[in-house]
Parts: sequence; structure tokens; C-alpha cells
Amino acid sequence: MELSAAKLGQKYAFPPSPRRKILYIQPGTQSFAGIERVVDTICTNLTEKYSDDFEVEVLYTSSHHNRPANPKYHAIDRRPQGRLQLMRTFRDVIKSKDYDLIVVPQIEPAVIAMVSCLGIRRNFAVHLHGNPKRERSHVKAKILFFLMRMFFLQRASYVFGTSPRQLASFRDMFASKTPQCWVPNPVRRFDGVEAASGGEPGCVTFVNVGRFSYQKGQDILIQAFAELFKQRNNARLKIVGHGAGEQDLRNEIRRLGLDEVVAIEHHPDNPQPALSTSDIYVSTSRWEGWSLAICEALRFGLPVISTDCEFGPSDILVDQRLGRLVDPEGGRSLVAAMVHYCDNAAAEKGNAEFRKTFIDQYSEEQVVDVHATALRAAAR
Repeated sequence: MELSAAKLGQKYAFPPSPRRKILYIQPGTQSFAGIERVVDTICTNLTEKYSDDFEVEVLYTSSHHNRPANPKYHAIDRRPQGRLQLMRTFRDVIKSKDYDLIVVPQIEPAVIAMVSCLGIRRNFAVHLHGNPKRERSHVKAKILFFLMRMFFLQRASYVFGTSPRQLASFRDMFASKTPQCWVPNPVRRFDGVEAASGGEPGCVTFVNVGRFSYQKGQDILIQAFAELFKQRNNARLKIVGHGAGEQDLRNEIRRLGLDEVVAIEHHPDNPQPALSTSDIYVSTSRWEGWSLAICEALRFGLPVISTDCEFGPSDILVDQRLGRLVDPEGGRSLVAAMVHYCDNAAAEKGNAEFRKTFIDQYSEEQVVDVHATALRAAAR
């Protein structure tokens, strides 16, 4: 006689499945920004929603001045000095507990962690956040990428990625047969989104949020805005962020005579003050892994103009009501898109609710379920 699963459960008392022990490793950076915030958010939500399934710990190897205090998950703090101490730290922490899965961001840290743990049986998941093609840009990176391809990728149980196109590129680049899973980045909610006022009356305000760096391409944006301003003198631009490239941006703004219409602002933890007082979001990144900044702009109902870089923007802007993709180098197509939105800013407000609803699919509540499913598959 066959028993159904329900009857089998009634006849035999099965012990509950043990919680899977998961260790996330944070990048050894000084700023608590993109990757760091994603890991913190995911681990917080896993701890809150799936505490019966996972025991989540996060290893920090550097200090972050704006790191949230008192996290829900267990934070392990170490401060190694130099590469050898870092490897020793990885080995000591990973060996200290029978973890079911170690999740490491990016390729270089993943190789270092796996080398550190030779002889210790653990499952690793490599979590891609950027563009592997761009990250293999110096001798050390090329060596670590070679080690990943030849020795360590086959030891990884899964590759997580922030973008479908990113994962496809990684698979081709590494001739990888390692299982892959798309785990979208969570998009946080903001209080007071409905009270967003838009830009300065009588003007159309464009905004960009991101680290001041070559990758984010604010230099491309400033050049395009200079051309736009020649045609539409009611245009304004806010560049929001932080980074070593700030002085170069200020110098270029001054050289082009845009001091009165281009502002640089700093909102390190919350872009809401900038997004809620702007009309159109512009991303001019040379490459991305995903783009939380684009998603957060859509959360405020802003239309988005983005360079069609690898990867992310084309995976997000899948409907013209969300925004437009332009040439990766910007140039005339970027200026033309900015002119269009400058002339149609009022009409574009009619699609604001569509944008806000669309981005709900990447909310923390939705994305944590995807991550939980991926962790179960990888922690075999």
C-alpha cells in the first residue's frame, strides 16, 4: 500500500531539517556602498524571514564608517593587515564552523578565499557583481582569473550573478559548466516617495547618482549636458556621489562654464533628497553589473536614460515607459534623448506609477525568496 506524503508524515515523525550554515564575505573596502549594502540587505532579510532555514554570518575584514549598527545577522569582525593575514583570516574563520556554503563577491576575492582553504571541504558560491571582462585589467587580476578558470571554478558549487547577460558572458568567458543562478539585487523602499516634488519650477532637472569614477562615466554626462544646455537653457544637472574623481569633475564643469547649472551633491547613505527633487535620471556608466541607482530612480517614478553598457541597464529598461537606452559612448544619441525628455518632462510624469509598480519585482521582500532558493541549491 502506498502512502501519500501527508500520511507518511503522520505515520513517522521526521526530525526537522537542520539549518544551513551560510557565510557571506564582505569586500575589504573602506566604503559601505553597492556590494556591501546588497550583502547587508540580503543577510538581514534572510535572518528575518528564513531564520528556521539558515544561520547567516557575515565576515567583515575592514572598517566602514557608515556601516549599519546592530545587524540582525551575526557579524564577524577581523582586521587583517596585508594579503597573508587576510588569507590566514579566511582560513581560520571558514575552518571554525562546518559551513554549508561560503558566498564570496567577485572573482579575485573568491580565488583568494578558495586558495586559503585548500584541504578544507567547503562549498563556495562566486557572486558576480561587476563586469569580469573589465575587472581582468592588471597583472594580479589576470593571474587570479587564470587560477579561477584552470583550478577553482570546478570547485565552486554555483555562480550567482546580478544580471542574466552578465552570467551569459561569464559562462562564455570561462567556458564554464558550473551551475548558475540569477539573484537580483534588492531595491530598497523610501519613505515619502509620493511627496517627491520634482525639479526646480520652470526647469528640467537631470540627475546622476554614483561613485565619481571612470566606470560611472560622469565625464560623458557633463559633455552631453554641455551640448544640451546650448539647445535648452532651462536644463539643470545634479551629480550626486563621492569619490576620488570629484575634483576632475569640478574642473570640467568650470572649464565648460556650467557652474551655475550643474551641481555636485553628496548624499552618501540616501539618494532620496536628490531623486525626489529631479525630473529625469541619467546613467552614463561605461560598465555595470546591474544598476541599483537606475532601480532606485524608477522607485521614484523617474524616467531613465542610460548608456547601453554591459551589463544591467538593458535587463532593467525593458519597456519604453521606463526609459531609453543610448549608445555606450553617449555622444549624439545621449544628447538627443536628453532633448526629448527635456521637451516631454511633464508628459512623462504620466508613466511614473508604472515605473514604481514595475520595480516592485525587485523589492527586498521579493528578492530574498530568490536568494533563499539559490542558497538551498548551492549548499548541497
